[in-house]
Amino acid sequence: MSDIAVLINTAVAVLAAVLLIVRFRVNPVISLILASVYLGLAVGLGVEETVKTITGGFGEIMVDVGLLIAFGVLMGSILNQSGAIRRLVEHLLKTFGPKRLPYTMGLAIGTVLQSIFLDVLLVISAPLARKLAPKIGKLGTARMATAMAIALECGIVFTVPGVASLALAGLLNVPLGKMLLFGLLLVIPTIIISIAIMTFLFRRGFWNEAKDEDHTFVAEEDSEGEEPADNGLASTPTTNSERGTTASSAQPAGASVAVVERERKEAPLLLLFAPLLTSLLLIGAGAILEIFEIQLPWLQLLGEPVIALLIGLIGTCLVTRAAIGQKKVEEAIAVGFKESGQILILTGVGGSLAATVAAAGLGDILGGFFSASTVAPLLVVWAIAAVLHIAVGSVTLSAITAAGLLAPIAPAIGLDPVLLALAAGAGSLFMVHVTSNTFWLLQSLLGQSVRGALKSVTVGVSVASVVAILLILPMSLLF
Repeated sequence: MSDIAVLINTAVAVLAAVLLIVRFRVNPVISLILASVYLGLAVGLGVEETVKTITGGFGEIMVDVGLLIAFGVLMGSILNQSGAIRRLVEHLLKTFGPKRLPYTMGLAIGTVLQSIFLDVLLVISAPLARKLAPKIGKLGTARMATAMAIALECGIVFTVPGVASLALAGLLNVPLGKMLLFGLLLVIPTIIISIAIMTFLFRRGFWNEAKDEDHTFVAEEDSEGEEPADNGLASTPTTNSERGTTASSAQPAGASVAVVERERKEAPLLLLFAPLLTSLLLIGAGAILEIFEIQLPWLQLLGEPVIALLIGLIGTCLVTRAAIGQKKVEEAIAVGFKESGQILILTGVGGSLAATVAAAGLGDILGGFFSASTVAPLLVVWAIAAVLHIAVGSVTLSAITAAGLLAPIAPAIGLDPVLLALAAGAGSLFMVHVTSNTFWLLQSLLGQSVRGALKSVTVGVSVASVVAILLILPMSLLF
């Protein structure tokens, strides 16, 4: 089949999936499988190979993130039931104020909390973001979802030890210290500027709460860990949007004493989050060992993400059982299993479509087409990565492929390889859409409709992609 035919059929498959989901409200699982079947047959893979590719793509995603998603969702559900996330939300509101929360949380995720495994960080931080959303105003879900999407994706490509940033540094022989420095110089302004641009758009009508949010999916878990409305102990907190403080409405004197007594008996917040933080520290330690090629088998085992999260989950169960009782922990686990099931299926079928697109050979076709250009190499590598990501749906794969195509010409034209790495990473962020498992995780975990996720994730991260390359270009004049 000709290259043009492959291009056309791939475009038809992706656009058809989006149209079925958004316009005709067909279930995303069905839409993505139909698009995968069409593409496989249209490009000549044949019935057997098409089915094998679809199931193989589903299985590969599950191997990579299946247990991570399950453990992370369960841990978040238990913490939610214990009231730990609610208490952390209130602390963040008091500390930073509602107006600054999207920025502070975005910067924390994109830098300090960045993990080599994006899905681990996402499933742990998403429940907190979802709790924060209604606290910060009318556009809370839109702003928090966009902040999460931008921070997670930018962190993975710009911030060491993000998996794509490590891969790019290795491919282009960029010292990790240099990649870390330049990445931080780029990721901080990119996150701030991109969130500001999206907030500006949302406030001018780009977000429709009725159509862009899915409250039915979130409602059940959001009720977990909250006190019943008629228990007479505490009223619902209200937020002062100007000063960022929280206050409770008037309560009887006896009720105030009861509140003080209840809070005195609550487990310390740091203790509740200690197992989760331990998981992240173990994962970080494992990444450091790998970077510096240090052989410590016992720490390497504990640093494996699946093992680290399992330890965190067991620890969370033990700590919260002492705080709220075994029955509530079991209820939280039941909610977590139900939620993780939907997320796993959506993530898997996204992998199926991505695998079918890759099997069609589109990446090689586009790579060969763009590699002939030598004009404005940073813009070219950005464009290659952007187009590859639209087609293949993998941030890491598109970034590495784009950088690899132009790596040989970098020394000849005097281009610092670190700038090439950053440009490839920036381009790979463009158009995160239905072929990406991250898209479906953000859509499900943050209570958005597919239409809403196309705005907060696809448009939001694309804005970050453009902002990043516009910042990289002047950097190339200075370094």
